[in-house]
Amino acid sequence: MIPLQQTMILGAVLFGIGMLGFLTRRNLIVIFMSMELMLNAVNLNLIAFSNYHHSAQGQVFAVFVITVAAAEAATGLAILIALYRLYRSVNIDDANTLKW
Repeated sequence: MIPLQQTMILGAVLFGIGMLGFLTRRNLIVIFMSMELMLNAVNLNLIAFSNYHHSAQGQVFAVFVITVAAAEAATGLAILIALYRLYRSVNIDDANTLKW
């Protein structure tokens, strides 16, 4: 069995990498991947706490987070495709206006 501390450290490292990618990159696809990495880091910590406390609540929350992440990915990819059709670029700096 993997100790809780090691799982928490792994989750923090994954979340940090996702946060760094989200804040520093300008490509929308990389930003979406970074958001998914942060959500998966949260899921890892939820499941680790669930396993540590011998409770299923963390696993249930992880399923909800996965569901929200799937909905977010579908909506985000639809917005990404719409922006690409409009600007012919996936750079976030090109989409600096709210006008279509």
